[in-house]
Amino acid sequence: MGSGDSKLHFRKAVIQLTTKTQPVEASDDAFWDQFWSDASTTVQDIFALVPAAEIRAVREESPSNLATLCYKAVEKLVQGADSGCSSEKQRQTGAELHAAAHPHPANLEEDDGEDEARPLAELLLLAIADLLFCPDFTVQSCKRKSPDTVLDTQAIDSCEYIWEAGVGFAHSPPYNHVHDMNRTELLKLLLTCFSEAMYLPPSADRKSVNPWVSFFCSSENRHALPLFTSLLNVVCAYDPVGYGIPYNYLLSSDQREQLVVHVIQVLIIALEHEGVARASLQVLGGISPSAAVGQQEPAEAENLFVNYLSRIHRDEDLSFMLKGLTQLLNNPLVQTYLPHSAKKIQFHQELLLLFWKLCDINKKFLFFVLKSSDVLDVLVPILFYLNDARADQSRVGLVHIGVFILLLLSGERNFGVRLNKPYVLRVPMDIPVFTGTHADLLIVIFHKIISSGHHRLQPLFDCLLTVIVNISPYLKSLSMVAANKLLHLLEAFSTPWFLFSSPQNHYLVFFLLEVFNNVIQYQFDGNSNLVYAIIRKRSIFHQLANLPSDMASIQKALQQKKRKSGLSRSGSVTSEAADNSRVPVAAEPRMFNASLEATPGIDKITEKAQVSEEGTMVSVSDVPPTVGTSDTESNSDRDHEISHARSETTSGQPSAISASAPWSANPDWVTSWKVKLPLQTIMRLLQVLVPQVEKICIDKGLTDESEILNFLQHGTLVGLLPVPHPILIRKYQANAGTAAWFRTYMWGVIYLRNVDPPVWYDTDIRLFEIQRI
Repeated sequence: MGSGDSKLHFRKAVIQLTTKTQPVEASDDAFWDQFWSDASTTVQDIFALVPAAEIRAVREESPSNLATLCYKAVEKLVQGADSGCSSEKQRQTGAELHAAAHPHPANLEEDDGEDEARPLAELLLLAIADLLFCPDFTVQSCKRKSPDTVLDTQAIDSCEYIWEAGVGFAHSPPYNHVHDMNRTELLKLLLTCFSEAMYLPPSADRKSVNPWVSFFCSSENRHALPLFTSLLNVVCAYDPVGYGIPYNYLLSSDQREQLVVHVIQVLIIALEHEGVARASLQVLGGISPSAAVGQQEPAEAENLFVNYLSRIHRDEDLSFMLKGLTQLLNNPLVQTYLPHSAKKIQFHQELLLLFWKLCDINKKFLFFVLKSSDVLDVLVPILFYLNDARADQSRVGLVHIGVFILLLLSGERNFGVRLNKPYVLRVPMDIPVFTGTHADLLIVIFHKIISSGHHRLQPLFDCLLTVIVNISPYLKSLSMVAANKLLHLLEAFSTPWFLFSSPQNHYLVFFLLEVFNNVIQYQFDGNSNLVYAIIRKRSIFHQLANLPSDMASIQKALQQKKRKSGLSRSGSVTSEAADNSRVPVAAEPRMFNASLEATPGIDKITEKAQVSEEGTMVSVSDVPPTVGTSDTESNSDRDHEISHARSETTSGQPSAISASAPWSANPDWVTSWKVKLPLQTIMRLLQVLVPQVEKICIDKGLTDESEILNFLQHGTLVGLLPVPHPILIRKYQANAGTAAWFRTYMWGVIYLRNVDPPVWYDTDIRLFEIQRI
């Protein structure tokens, strides 16, 4: 009864706030106390009792009342932080006040009549930081105190209260689910404060950094180091399975999982590092940066989260981070005898984003990942997610981030070398059974993405093939299954109607030919399966070499395209049966999806590097286009052409075919790239080996391919092939286009994950569109 009366009073206060014609004085404590006088009010209650429409009505009709409400709410948080939430009522108020600010994150502006040294936004962020290390509220108290003792929060050394053991901290505090709940609510409030980015239109040219993030991660926040350490350690130490008791997750709620989800979200948002000047939060208070510092430009505020992450270097810390992340990434793949008996986490998109940030910011971590076979514990779950999500429109972004990570890893030699380890772990995936290596697994999954993936994955084809090109010089023994998949892709991409359908489709053929050249030149011994597949499918290479370029042939090929019901640069260009496997179930009705930015072209997100004889990478400058006389020159020319063609035809759009593009194939265009096809090495191989294989088959009457493979295994092409070309690697490079893509994807994931309560629902989101699929 009392609880219902309190909610009634709260509701009446909200109505009064929206209907009063005169501003409510800030000194009217009797009125304002109605909003936080009831300790039983929950976050969900706040959202139910304060509809978004009424918040907007207050903003339009009584802006001063809204401003005062914000001030009073922040004031309560500051008081609670200063006193260390010494009473139960203050602790409850602190947990629920985050909801009062949720519906209007952009309205915490400085009041004209308030003479505060700091803008309200800064006070709010500092209060949140203090509350995140408040003894007996969010952390376990290290010292005993009497009930009458007033805690001086400013005297607390928060480094003693780090939430979890791990990097830089050896003590693991006892688990307290109430503390986890309070931490979670504060982190939700922090995400709301950071969400300014969602209300700005997407732009690759955006130079400003989120001022809320900038301030919170600066030296102004005295808790920056222990908070960063707490967040990182909580994620990497989280074990969703625990002691492994079957179905334990169904018997009790796991507050730690909810905390971990919001910890990761705060981390990936806080780890901004675009190298531009940070704006002070005084801008939010109506003070220009120049005016605040005497007309001088503000100095760049260092993001301490980025700084601390970049400086982690001890092997035990890097091992702790990698082990924790790989355990979480592999969690959905774990099989048990009892169906659904083990807890399965669902926040792998955030995990992949965090892994990307760690590799991007801390190169020591990236090289630590690559120097051992542990990198395969990252590869397998990524391939699992790619395969599982390939036909699901709602998870197109997940496929993108997975492929971007593999592109980043493939730029390093160690990744290609590690892929030669046999693949013996049988993860439940709908792929052909094969005996081979992790490289075979990668190629088989990539083939499935191209051949049976969602059409919105078309812009990733270049990226997928670039990964295979980067690893190809190091692949010692491809299986027959993987070899046939590569030849099938070449067969599909080299059909005349497909080549003539787009000004960029022929690049896919160049990538695949480069893969074959790398294997033949550097890993001929041991790759008899691929050599045999090339010999069997030799007609593909002869047809490419003799590709007709006259106008009549071009028109005839394009007529074939029309008969194929408009098939374009999509997975359906490959006509091979999908290995008798099921296609992943598409998104269910009533699911929502956030739109994504266009994927930058492969030429925009990579830079070329040659591998020297010592194994080191040497940057390669662009080579002027020349008529190809060798496979090496053709590769360089092709990269130059890709950049030139994209700038002329796509204007930054995805590499899918544009129906309205004023372009059509002509003989000069076909000839311009046909003469540069890197066929010299393959044609020489066929010239030498085909007669030998045919002779053996005739002389011995061979019909069993195993004997032919045995012959090829013991054969050699030493001295018969052209001089080996330098190994060319295309390494990922950061750029404005991918930064905009990651920003949009990151906030889209966070928006869709925070639906209870629906923090940003029905607000004017401009960074992306929410689509019902």
